Amino acid sequence: MIKIQTYFPGLTPEQIFRFGKMDQLYREWNEKINVISRKDIDFLFEKHILHSLAIAKIITFRPGSQILDIGTGGGFPGIPLAILFPDCHFTLIDSIGKKIKVVQAVVDELSLKNVTAIHTRVQELKTEFDFVVSRAVTAFPEFVGLVRKNISKQQKNALPNGIIYLKGGDFQEEISKFRNLAEVTEISGIFPEPFFETKKVIYLPVPR
Repeated sequence: MIKIQTYFPGLTPEQIFRFGKMDQLYREWNEKINVISRKDIDFLFEKHILHSLAIAKIITFRPGSQILDIGTGGGFPGIPLAILFPDCHFTLIDSIGKKIKVVQAVVDELSLKNVTAIHTRVQELKTEFDFVVSRAVTAFPEFVGLVRKNISKQQKNALPNGIIYLKGGDFQEEISKFRNLAEVTEISGIFPEPFFETKKVIYLPVPR
């Protein structure tokens, strides 16, 4: 917890408690349903929670914002962001039912009233959101095509509505067609831990 409080010093006692409880919950659930790599479970805060919260260094979601997390897996980046932004609503979807089962259990244990977990595919989701977030679930151009329909025209944040994507490695070819619009932020400039050396946050406004 020291790292998260270092990077986010304004956390409330309730937020600190929830972040702290995540370690226990994911260890317990990972024994039943493997949603986090066995080798990564000891690095949950760095590789999953802190990584998710890199998005919060790009934007502070305003109260009432609606955010969709696609391919959430075990609940990342959606659950850490939902803890950090309790006045926003997060919809977490995944096409694998057992993963959503874990997400719902963690949400219930943490008493997160601002999270909805749904077992579905984005192709079937018609609802509109201010932002779509994800951790590199598919090639970026394909992802943009899938979620464009889910971006609302109504603006309420400092950044125009769009996609915020967590990605590692070389990304230049994937975003070449969006180069004039996409903003790429190196997470290593935000969090100095070696894990983030090649990690990036990509923000793409999506006008409709």
